[in-house]
Amino acid sequence: MKVIRDYLTINDFASVIFNNEAITLDDLLVNRVEKSFNFLKSFSANKVIYGVNTGFGPMAQYRIQPEDQLQLQYNLIRSHSSGTGNPLSPIHVKAAILARLNTLALGKSGVNMTVISLMKELINRDITPLIFAHGGVGASGDLVQLAHLALILIGEGEVFYKGERRSTQEVFKMEGLQPIDVKIREGLALMNGTSVMTGIGIVNALLTDKLVDFSLQASCMINEIVQAYDDHLSQELNNTKLHNGQQVVAEKMRNHLKNSQLTRNRQEHLYSGENTEEIFKEKVQEYYSIRCVPQILGPIYDTVLSVKDILEKEINSVNDNPVIDVETEQVYHGGNFHGDYVSLEMDKLKLVVTKISMLAERQLNYLLNSKINEILPPFVNLGKLGFNFGMQGVQFTATSTTAENQALSTSMYIHSIPNNNDNQDIVSMGTNAAVMCSNVIENTFEVLAIELITIIQAIDALNYQDKLSSPSKKLYNEIRNIVPVFAEDIVMYPYVKKVNEFLKK
Repeated sequence: MKVIRDYLTINDFASVIFNNEAITLDDLLVNRVEKSFNFLKSFSANKVIYGVNTGFGPMAQYRIQPEDQLQLQYNLIRSHSSGTGNPLSPIHVKAAILARLNTLALGKSGVNMTVISLMKELINRDITPLIFAHGGVGASGDLVQLAHLALILIGEGEVFYKGERRSTQEVFKMEGLQPIDVKIREGLALMNGTSVMTGIGIVNALLTDKLVDFSLQASCMINEIVQAYDDHLSQELNNTKLHNGQQVVAEKMRNHLKNSQLTRNRQEHLYSGENTEEIFKEKVQEYYSIRCVPQILGPIYDTVLSVKDILEKEINSVNDNPVIDVETEQVYHGGNFHGDYVSLEMDKLKLVVTKISMLAERQLNYLLNSKINEILPPFVNLGKLGFNFGMQGVQFTATSTTAENQALSTSMYIHSIPNNNDNQDIVSMGTNAAVMCSNVIENTFEVLAIELITIIQAIDALNYQDKLSSPSKKLYNEIRNIVPVFAEDIVMYPYVKKVNEFLKK
C-alpha cells in the first residue's frame, strides 16, 4: 500500500502505475486539503476570484452571481468534455489520475476531500475514465483531457471497467461510489493543470528506460556476433570524454561482455606485430552503429535522467490557477498551469527515442546485408537462398516504422497556435507532445523486437550460443522461448508482437 503524503517519487509512481500497488491517503494530506478548502470558503466571500465568481478565460470579466456559481463548475466540465481521437490507454489514464490527485493534495487548490477520495478509488478499483488523445493545447493545462476526468468524477460520461466501456453512473452504482461534491471551484481545479501530459510523460520516461537497456544489450550481442575489438568500450577511451552517460553506457557494456568468448583484444591481434598483410581481411574498426554505441546511447541516457528529474518536480508542483495559500492567507493568480516544462521534455525524449530506433534499424541492416557483414547469409536466412526469405519481410516493417518516428519527431513545443479568443496567445502543446512521444516509444519497441529476433537467428547461424557472455545468453534464451529457430518461412507478426510485449514487461 503506497501512502500518499507530500512527495511522490518516480519510483513511487511506477509502483502504482506498473505494479498496481494500491494507494491510501495520509492524515497529514487530509488535514492540508481541508484547511485549504475551509480557508477558500471564508476568503472568497465579497472578493473577485477567478473561476469562483467570474467566468473563465476571456469571459473572466463577467461576474457570476452566488446562486449560479456551482452550476458554473458543471458548465465548465461539460462544455470542455470535447475530446476526439483514440481513447488514451488505461496506463496513461491511471498515471494522469495519480498526477492530478497528487497536485490537488498539496492543499493549494481549495478543493474538498471528496475529490481526492474518489480519485483514489478510481485508481484502486481500476476504473478507467474515457479520455481522448486529442483536445488539449496544454496552456491552461490539459483542459479537455482533464474535463473528461472531471466528467467521470461528477458521475457522468463513460469509463472502461473490467474490459468493457460502460456508463459511469452504472459502474458507480455497482461499486457503491458517489460523485464528488462540487462546492467552490472543483471543476476548475480538476481541469487547470498539467497532469495528463505529466502522467503520460512519466510512463514514457519509464518505458524509455527499458528501451535504453535493451538497445544496450542488443548492441553488446552484435559486438559478439561480429567479434569486435573491445577497446572502443574501454574505460581508458571513454573516460577521456567527460560525459556521464557515455561513461555509464561503456561501463555497462563492459560488464555485459565480461565473460564473452567472442569479443577480441586488439593487442592480441593487430598489435602482435605478426600481421604483415597489405590489405587486411579483418576490419580494423567496426561500423559506427557497432563501435560508437557509448557515444550514441550516452546522451540518450543523460537525457532520460534529466527528463525524469523535471517530471518528478512537475508531479509534486502546484499547477493550478489561481493558487490558494493558507499560510499567507492570499489567493494568487498566475500561470502555473502552463505546460512548457513538460512539452519541452517530451520533445527531447521523443528525439532520443527516435535515435534508439535509428540505431536499431542500422544495426539490423548490418546483420541483414551479407555484403557488409561478410559473415551471415543474406537476411540471416537459415533456409534455402532464393527459396526462403529469412528476415527480409520484417526489415520493411522496421524501416518504415523508423521513418515514421523521424517524421513524428517534429517539435510540438514550438508549434504554439493562439486560441481562446487570443487569451491563450502562446501555448505549450504539451499533451500532444506527450502522446506523440508515446507513439514513438511504441514504434521503437517494435523495431527493437525485430532486431532482437534477427540477432538470435544470427547467433544460431554462426553457432555462437555457447560462446556468448552470460547476460547475452540469458536474453538469447528468453527470446528463443518466444521465437523458435526457423529456416522455413513463417508468419512473423505474432512473434514480433510477443517479443514486443516481453520487452515492455
